[in-house]
Amino acid sequence: MLKIAIIGVGTVGSSVAQILEDNKDVITARAGCELIPAIGVVSNLKKDRNVSIKLTDDIDSVLNDESIDIVVELMGGVDKAFEVVKKALQNKKAVVTANKALLAYHRYELQELAGEMAFEYEAAVAGGIPIINALRDGLGANHILSIKGIMNGTCNYMLTKMINEGVEYDEILKESQELGYAEADPTFDVGGFDTAHKLLILASIAYGIDAKPEDILIEGIQSISGADINFAKEFNYSIKLLAIAKKVGTEIELRVHPVFIPETEMISKVDGVMNGVSVIGDKVGETMYYGPGAGGDATASAVIANIIDIARRGKGSPMLGYQIPLESNFTLASADSIETKYYLRLKVEDKSGVLAKVASILGNKDISIETMAQKPLQCNNANLLLSTHLCQEVNIKNALLELEKTGTVLETPVMIRIDS
Repeated sequence: MLKIAIIGVGTVGSSVAQILEDNKDVITARAGCELIPAIGVVSNLKKDRNVSIKLTDDIDSVLNDESIDIVVELMGGVDKAFEVVKKALQNKKAVVTANKALLAYHRYELQELAGEMAFEYEAAVAGGIPIINALRDGLGANHILSIKGIMNGTCNYMLTKMINEGVEYDEILKESQELGYAEADPTFDVGGFDTAHKLLILASIAYGIDAKPEDILIEGIQSISGADINFAKEFNYSIKLLAIAKKVGTEIELRVHPVFIPETEMISKVDGVMNGVSVIGDKVGETMYYGPGAGGDATASAVIANIIDIARRGKGSPMLGYQIPLESNFTLASADSIETKYYLRLKVEDKSGVLAKVASILGNKDISIETMAQKPLQCNNANLLLSTHLCQEVNIKNALLELEKTGTVLETPVMIRIDS
């Protein structure tokens, strides 16, 4: 028998407690022993949690309770959660967490603190999709060449509705908030930060690279408009917010941003609130993982899978996937060194000579135009929509700065990378 403390009995914590009760027979058979949700820790005991387990607001008494074998941290946040998990590990308790922000900032410290103690976190990335296990174990024989992931259901739901129904960004954001997919302050989701936290965790497993959110390129979906959606459709692209990890020589690109993806690619077909992750290994080729990336039961399913694994082994898997520390020679690539194709939306005056001037500025930066469309606007203005051939990020940035500086464009240009 193993006794479990759940720190944070919200949507996911309640589901963990309920599933441990509802599916007790199959969980016990798979774990090889009974898993008892002994107590839950909450900040407000007056709030109805609709769970049958005992609740307390005294977190220290739980962390110091020698009868507790496994601490499940579902409280969220970074600093306080780190202190809770740290104390649990110091008290020789196994830990399971779904806290991607905690791991984005402290995963290497936690790995050192855990030592031989079990520390599992499958639910921290892509909810119910077992991508952590796939990278650490299932693909353990491979050098990972790239990871591309749709790992935020809110953004994917919004972009799917914009593409399929022609809804504008502000309208679909309001609807997402009403449905509970987006928070009152949606920046963490739509700004790409939630996705970035998950990407950093996967990058540590794949490449042994230690980076923080502040170190990588993060862009959200706030600037995407109907004009961009229509251009994508016209040229057989879908638009997704992607987390990308890519091996380029001895450098690793880590970036989160919207991407034009050819409709023929499997990941472009991941719609609505679902998540999808594509991983390319040097031996296995491409593998694809699809499923619910959030929600109480889906996330709780991943949490309990970790608990079962701990019960079976008596300890967890190596936290970041390496029994012996990886001698990583990889360095983080500069965002300026990215090479891809680009889509540009430029608001310009609808008059002769403007296109030539745009083409000249781009040409001077070693950027050639692949496709172009011009869409009239009011007041003798137009949207100039174009895609480029393969070029460097630094050249695109410099060209856009010059277009603004010379007054060739009337508003800040919009740039979206094209999957290549």
